Amino acid sequence: MKDNSAVPTHHNPRISIVIPARNEARNLEVILPMLPLVHQVILVDGASVDGTADVARRVLPKIEVIHQTRRGKGNALACGFAAATGDIIVMFDADGSADSAEIPAFIAALTAGADVAKGSRFRPGGGSHDITRFRGLGNHCLNLLTNILLRTRYTDLCYGYNAFWRDILPHLDLPDVTLKQRSDGRMIWGDGFEIETILTCRMAAAGLIVTEVASFEKLRIHGVSNLNAVSDGLRVLKTILDEHRRARRAGPARSIERTRVRTSRSVPAVHLALVSNPAEEAA
Repeated sequence: MKDNSAVPTHHNPRISIVIPARNEARNLEVILPMLPLVHQVILVDGASVDGTADVARRVLPKIEVIHQTRRGKGNALACGFAAATGDIIVMFDADGSADSAEIPAFIAALTAGADVAKGSRFRPGGGSHDITRFRGLGNHCLNLLTNILLRTRYTDLCYGYNAFWRDILPHLDLPDVTLKQRSDGRMIWGDGFEIETILTCRMAAAGLIVTEVASFEKLRIHGVSNLNAVSDGLRVLKTILDEHRRARRAGPARSIERTRVRTSRSVPAVHLALVSNPAEEAA
């Protein structure tokens, strides 16, 4: 993987792609060769039993494999974020639903001045082969509630394809990855599928500049999703209400300190080469 450390981060940022995965070996064989050539690719393994980590290392020899400290997608992402060394972090699902060809559009939004590039299936040019009418209706209602309570204009609340500058992490206040699993077996809040909603709400509460990027969600390639529309939908609803109360306690968003150089919207489009043959990269 290419190291862009000598290039000014505001013109050609180093990119870290974080991929949470649990038993996704067959899907990784498909998606990893399609990733662009970037500074760092991190696979966060969630106690897989199908050889996920071994397959990842075979397909992409320079991938960094770490193991999450607890369970749940939220904890996996937080572990990946903590290990990232790039200027920009891209959240990328291992099931094949995310299109790696869209990554340059996310990076372009960030280098044009956004703090966060948030994927949206409901912006012109976006869409989904996976979302059902029932889930779509639920997402619309939850999205509307979030926009009312947080005074935002999001079009897609529960989509996990996002990218952001690494220097905003302190403002997200995610659960400490060093905390131990609860003794009663329950997840620490923020460790589960509510993570996308937490991120969306806290980005708004912190006053970050969020640009939505049209994205098309593809079908999972192999396996079955762990998402439950009803139970996880209720978890998202609780998250919205909790985050609204949290934002009210915190008061108006203050101007945040950024470590990067801000850029104008005249920055040229970002071009990333695809890794179509991992052997070529290793050479």
